[in-house]
Amino acid sequence: MKKNNFIVINPKDNCATALVEIPQNTKINISDKNIETKDIIPFGHKFAIRNIKKGSNVIKFGEVIGTSSEDIPEGDWIHIHNITSSYLKVINNE
Repeated sequence: MKKNNFIVINPKDNCATALVEIPQNTKINISDKNIETKDIIPFGHKFAIRNIKKGSNVIKFGEVIGTSSEDIPEGDWIHIHNITSSYLKVINNE
């Protein structure tokens, strides 16, 4: 059985998490949909599994983890350059 190099926990998720470093231009099949990574996705980092519009929620494990600060095309790396964390807002508002 082939192991996936990513994980998607919840059907609501619009991102996947890399279980290994995933090279740029890697073709991935997720739920019978083929996408291609646009960047190197470092181990433990996220990438979009569908297009995410600027200002939209980024959802991981079925929960909102942040808001996109720009359009994030399917296959793009998701990190601090294109997402504002929901968790930092909570920490800063204590």
